[in-house]
Amino acid sequence: MRYLLITLLLLGAAIGFGLLAQHDPGYVLINYSGWSIESSFSIFMLAALLAFSVFYLVLRLTFGTLHLPRRMTDWRQRHQTVHARELTHKGLIALAEGSWQEAEKKLSRAAGHSDTPLINYLGAARAAQKQGEEQRRDDYLSQAYQSMPDAELAVGLTQADLQLSQGQAEQALATLRYLHTIAPKHGYVLYLLKKIHERLQNWDELIELLPSLKKQKVLDEAQCRELELYLHSMRLQRCVSLERLEQLWQQVPRKLRHNPSLLHDYGSLLLQLGDEVRAEVVLREFLAKEWDVVLIRLYGQLQGEDLKLQLTTAESWLSEHEHHPDLLLTLGRLTLKSQLWGKARSYLEASLGVEPRAETCCELGDLLQQLGETEQAGEYYRQGLELAIGNDCSHIMLAKHSGTLQTKPDLNLEPVP
Repeated sequence: MRYLLITLLLLGAAIGFGLLAQHDPGYVLINYSGWSIESSFSIFMLAALLAFSVFYLVLRLTFGTLHLPRRMTDWRQRHQTVHARELTHKGLIALAEGSWQEAEKKLSRAAGHSDTPLINYLGAARAAQKQGEEQRRDDYLSQAYQSMPDAELAVGLTQADLQLSQGQAEQALATLRYLHTIAPKHGYVLYLLKKIHERLQNWDELIELLPSLKKQKVLDEAQCRELELYLHSMRLQRCVSLERLEQLWQQVPRKLRHNPSLLHDYGSLLLQLGDEVRAEVVLREFLAKEWDVVLIRLYGQLQGEDLKLQLTTAESWLSEHEHHPDLLLTLGRLTLKSQLWGKARSYLEASLGVEPRAETCCELGDLLQQLGETEQAGEYYRQGLELAIGNDCSHIMLAKHSGTLQTKPDLNLEPVP
């Protein structure tokens, strides 16, 4: 359209000039150093226009020749950029399709002339790792950083992600620790740090990271509470001494010390490490305020400093939970510890009547066998086996019933109260 308009304008100008020249051709005289040139005005204008055109063409050819190398270079670069863009697209498609070798080849070849070399190198690094070529992966990551130093965080995150997926936990942790120093509030850095600390079971470091995870909304409130509870539980379970256990328990936030699950872990560890007295006091104080089935069961496995007080306390809970199988089982175990055989039998039978359980059958079978009621004890062992197929204690009950295990010495029985 533009060229048509210009042509029409030139044609209009030529027609106008012709009409003007026909009406009055004019006269031009040029005299210089004895030379003179005479011509009509129209012929002069045509000659001047022709001379200007020749001069312009000569100048264009001259400058075009001088700039030819640069233009060839620009053309070649544009051609390489277009070709690199096509290769990059094909490489990314191959990467998405899982053609790792083809993806690496195309992306790496295109990187040198690509207008997005960072994407090329990062994609090639992923493709190389999928082929098990860790050295080539690291080389691509290094080239990615050199191509765009401002993208250090993006390169580092990709490196950590690849190291994690390859099982290089320690290397990933080192990478993420560095990234955390340059971007302490970055959500994905914090998420990967959480992930690697969990894998390496770095509970102490993960506890220190919790405030940042919460503040940067990597985890919501419920997830933070759940993770915090889990971390303190894992720390407690590593304890091999009472001194260390008490030290870590004091570091547990006060609100979590009243969590039944964590309290169960603490009480169980106190039992394992030989401080049943402390465990009994802690559980008794908690159960006086709040009912929890798991802690009730654990309470029956403990023997406090005052067994009579312990039994009396547990029996006081019957007023509100008279027919609870776990409480009845706990009372049965406590009366066994107190050598109150009749009461123990009554509590165990009552628990079994409410809800048949293998462990209750096992306890009752043991008691009856010691009381000399072997046949009845065998019946409870058989019932327990039916309830506990695959349970760890099933083979023990079977061995006892078959007589392959040595029984306990006869107890010094007292009259049933």
